Amino acid sequence: MSINEAVVETTMEPGAVSGSVWKDAFHRLRRNPAAIAGAIIVLAFILIAVLAPVLAPYGGDELPGRREITPTHIPGPGEIAAYPLGLDRFGGDVVSKLLWGAQASLTIGIVSTAMGLVGGMILGLLAGGFGGWVDSVIMRLVDILLSVPNLLLAVSIAAVLGQGQYAVMIAIGVSQVPIFARLLRSSMLQQRGADYILAAQTLGLSRSTITMTHLLPNSIGPVIVQATLTLATAVIDAAALSFLGLGGGLPQTAEWGRMLTYAQTELGIAPQLAFLPGICIAVTALGFTLLGESLREALDPKSRRR
Repeated sequence: MSINEAVVETTMEPGAVSGSVWKDAFHRLRRNPAAIAGAIIVLAFILIAVLAPVLAPYGGDELPGRREITPTHIPGPGEIAAYPLGLDRFGGDVVSKLLWGAQASLTIGIVSTAMGLVGGMILGLLAGGFGGWVDSVIMRLVDILLSVPNLLLAVSIAAVLGQGQYAVMIAIGVSQVPIFARLLRSSMLQQRGADYILAAQTLGLSRSTITMTHLLPNSIGPVIVQATLTLATAVIDAAALSFLGLGGGLPQTAEWGRMLTYAQTELGIAPQLAFLPGICIAVTALGFTLLGESLREALDPKSRRR
């Protein structure tokens, strides 16, 4: 084998190793009870959100039981056969509200995380790929954003943009950008001194080619894991922003955070109006967290040696 052939083989090796790592991680996840539990929760959440128009007895803004509501009584679970989990203060069916709320939370969580992921990867790629003053400028900007607590930053951005679902998505997405940027940049810096990068440089490949075809694909694993974990945070942050009144929409609009907001005054006569959406938020976040942590362990080299 010639020297050039050996060098080419070296540059191709990480991709194969990376594929092997992901394949091994998948097999480890299949044997991990926490990963299975998390995947079941996440899959159930996604199916409920997608099938909400079919599963929900009523629309998200419909108030079929408004005539059943009195100032001192809100029908609870089992009191009226047509409403298995009871009604809310406005006369909406709680089952329908929870189902439509799952769709709203999923939309906000996925879109905001995707925005943060794309923005963070662009900044991290520029910082890790170019280095020098570009790295310094981007990292100082990231440090400034990281100095502000995540939820406080999201609240500030949402307050400036105004009330509404799109404002919430942008606010949560922007607050996640520095996390992904720093993580990708750190991962790329760790890979820079690897043998396959040195071999690619020896072949005379350009910096952009090395970055996009070798460095980035082998640095993106931790970012994908973080994205899974960040989905849990995004669901909680979305509920928090809606709870604070920044989510926009009508009072009866189906969204878990908004349901918590209008359940505060009814805790004495209908505590289930706060417990049910709270449980949905907690279980959904738990599912994404279990899946993300299991994926992190499966990709951890120290864990793979056991």
